[in-house]
Formats: sequence, C-alpha cells, structure tokens
Amino acid sequence: MIGADAIIKCLEAEGVSTVFGYPGVAICPFFNSILDSDIKTVLIRTEQNAAHAASGVARMTGRPGVCAVTSGPGATNTVTGISTAYMDSIPMVVITGQVATSSLGSDAFQESDMTGITMPIVKHSYLVHDPEKLPEIVAEAYYIASTGRPGPVVIDIPGNVSKAQNVPYHFPDEVKLESYKPTYKGNSKQVKSAVRTLEKAERPIIYAGGGILSSNASAELLDLAETLQIPVVVSLIGKSCMPEDNPLCLGMPGMHGSRAANAALQNSDLIFAVGTRFADRVTGRLSAFAPDAKVIHVDIDPAEIGKNRNADIPVVGDAKLVLAAINEQLHKDQAQPVDAEWVAKIDEIRRESPFYYEKRDDAIQPEYTLELLDKLTKDRDTIFTTEVGQHQMWAAQYLHCTRPRTFLSSGGAGTMGFGFPAAIGAQEGCPNSLVVCVAGDGSLQMNIQEMATAYEAGTPVKVLLLNNSTLGMVHQWQDLFYNKRYSQTVFTGNPDFVKLAEAYHWYGDSVSDPSQLEGAMERWLSQE
Repeated sequence: MIGADAIIKCLEAEGVSTVFGYPGVAICPFFNSILDSDIKTVLIRTEQNAAHAASGVARMTGRPGVCAVTSGPGATNTVTGISTAYMDSIPMVVITGQVATSSLGSDAFQESDMTGITMPIVKHSYLVHDPEKLPEIVAEAYYIASTGRPGPVVIDIPGNVSKAQNVPYHFPDEVKLESYKPTYKGNSKQVKSAVRTLEKAERPIIYAGGGILSSNASAELLDLAETLQIPVVVSLIGKSCMPEDNPLCLGMPGMHGSRAANAALQNSDLIFAVGTRFADRVTGRLSAFAPDAKVIHVDIDPAEIGKNRNADIPVVGDAKLVLAAINEQLHKDQAQPVDAEWVAKIDEIRRESPFYYEKRDDAIQPEYTLELLDKLTKDRDTIFTTEVGQHQMWAAQYLHCTRPRTFLSSGGAGTMGFGFPAAIGAQEGCPNSLVVCVAGDGSLQMNIQEMATAYEAGTPVKVLLLNNSTLGMVHQWQDLFYNKRYSQTVFTGNPDFVKLAEAYHWYGDSVSDPSQLEGAMERWLSQE
C-alpha cells in the first residue's frame, strides 16, 4: 500500500474514530486515503482549533485525540493547541504534512521545521524519512501520548513518504522503547511512609489535580477521602475528579477558589497532593503557602515532585495504582478517621463563606446565569467546556460536577479560543451527552468560525455567551492594578451574535431582562 494508506490503517488499529483537520497539498495523500476508511473526518475552519477539538475528545474519553493538517502555516497554526494540551497533560497525536525529504532545509514553499518548533511542547516528535517505518512510528506515537504522563506527540510526514508505493504494512503487537519506561507502581517503602504519615496527621487535606482524571482514579480518591474523612480540594484541571455534592469536597483553591479550600490548605499539617503540580495560581507566594504542612506528593512524572513545593514524602507512580495501594493498607490497618474537629472547622468556614454576589433585578448577573445553568442541567448527562477569562472562573465556582471528565477547561496555558472547539471534540467523543460551552465575547470571537464546523459535522453543542463587550479578566486587572486605565479591553464593535448564529444555521437567542432568562435558557437547552 502507499504510505498514507498505512497511516490510516494504523489509526484504525488504534481505534481512532474521528480525525479533526484541514487539508492542503502536503497532507492531500492522507485526506485522500481516509476517504476509504470508516474514520470520520471533521473539517475545522482553522488548524489551531483542530488541535483543541482533538484535545476535547481526549479529555472526555481519556484516549488520544488526533488531528491532521498540512505543512507550513497549517502546521504552525497548531502550536497553540499543542501547547495547551502539553500544559494540561492531554494525550494527542498531531499529524502534519511536510515538504519532500529532498527539499528539507531549502526553504521550500510552505516548509516549516515542526519538530524543532514544537520540541519544548511535546512529549516526542517524529520527522519520518523511511516509509517502511510508518506503522512502527504511528504505534509508538500513540503509545507515548497515552502512557506515563500523557501529552501530545507530533508526526511530521514529508509528501514523498506519504505517497511512497509498496509500503509493507504490519502493525506492531506491542511497543517497546528502551529509553521510555514510566514508573507506574509506587515504591513500597514510600507508600508505607505515606500511610503512616496520613494516619498520624491531625489536619490533613487532599489536593487533587488532573492526574486523577488521567489515571481514572476518581474511585480510589473517593475511597481515601471517605476512609479517613479528609477534606479534598481540586485544581481547575482536576475539577470533576471528586463529586462536588460530596460534603468532603471543598472545590477549587487559589486566587479564584473558595475560602474554605484555601483555609484548609493554609492551616493543614499535611497536604496529600496527587496528580497536581502546585501551580502558582493556587499557591501564590510559595514562601507563605501552607507553612506548617508536610507534603506527600504523588505524581507519575518525577520532574513535578519537588519542582515548586518540596515533598517530604515523594511517591513516583500512577495515581490509580498508588492510591489503591494506600487504601489497601489503610483498610488493613483499620485506620481511624481524622479529628472530627478539623473537618467541622473547615465545614463551618464553607457554610459561613460561600461564593457570594449581591443579587439585582435590573441586570443579568453572570453568577446567577451560571447558577441557573447548573440547576437546569443537574439531572442531565452534561459536559461543560469553558473558554478562558472571568466566565471560566464563574463556571468553575457555580457549576457542580458529580462525574469525572465533565468539566473541560484550559488551565496551564489559559488559552482563549479553547472551549468551543473542545466542545465539538467532546461531543464527537460522547455523542449522547449534552455539551455546553461557557464563553465570553472575547474568547468566542477567536473561534466563532467553528460554528460552521459544528453545523456541517452535525455536532449539537450549545454555547452560553456571557456578553459584556469587555475583555473581562484583563479589564478587572486593569481596574485593580493599573489605576483603572482600560487599555484595549472594551469592545465597541461586537457583532449581533444572534444574527451571526443564524447565518451559521444555528439557533440563537439574546436575553437582557433577568425575568426572561430562565425561560430563554430552557428553550435553548431544548433545541436539538
């Protein structure tokens, strides 16, 4: 078969059901071959969003998302999406077209060094020279993306490689890489040390991140929390890893988090951190963060342990396996719950200091809007995605997730334009779910052309647009820290978003009267 056929056969062997992409001359052989496959192709309107959509599939299903784009500007347009996935540890395979191997390094038309450009933001990258190695490389890429700490992998394929004739096809039964051996099982001595420390702690707190979702460890996390009755705080990327209707779940800490979550961390004597990296938006000034707390840090990536906060007990391993081992020992020991006074004190802070806003009758408030969305979707199979900005933080605060992988947001990179294409990807991965993207008018205008994509692909995502004609988060910082000098954060030329939606064959509605909001949202959610 030709090289491009071999690539498609490999994707089929890996169980890939959807590829997001945008064709061009250098990637034409791939798009020609995929016509003979059952793999669905979704034509995205700009390549960055192909990567975001692939990320949406991966975040929802746990399996690597796949996108395919052409060389030069098509490939470089994916860089932001690749970086977004890398920062949040999302498995993804990015297939890029490239000029012929004979033209590499000659500044040929639409040539770009994708392996060099993406080196800091991928787990690995390939520039394929030998067509016969295509099956091996695709299998390796998929394996690397999805194992250990997940992340994106780039396969850059020159045109002559994808058009090569008589390529022998044999998909490898297994992948063995001598230089890549993630540690899954935690060191038994470190696990025992963690158990002893947990059993002795008086004011412990569990700090759970996206690694819980990556390793499908939500059940093990819940077991640990309930066995010892330890409160749990979750990072933005970890949101949904712990049921938020559980009384032990305190929600998100940090500069946009709850007072209870921050008080629990700050006053703890032990932080059990798992699958998280002590990001600056959570810790603030590290020297003043949880000064009296010891740290048990569990992560599959040894580079994260001790990177930002020193770990007294480091445990390198997969969150699911390490938590299972800890739980097994705790149950053997018949470990007793922590001091009820500690839990009661944190719970009192939560009751006395909930997220709060002054309710008004003369304006639609974003907090109220998100509360309504939460109420109207709580009994439905709902997946939320967000763009980036103030609306993202309100969504994290007021939407309550009770099942894993139901809140998708760009955390590490904070990428405006992520949420809508990610919603398209999530809907492709979970076609029977209700998928709602919460967006601001700044973020949505970075990707609004994907309304055409959703319509063409038959992807019934819904967008809740909080339109304040302002670049809200930056405007807020200018208000607080730049003497109210609002430089380039007020929009005076926003379109009529309803007419724009209708132009893209969407249902659209606009509400400005608070008394009409609930009815409008019910109609919106009922649209097929």
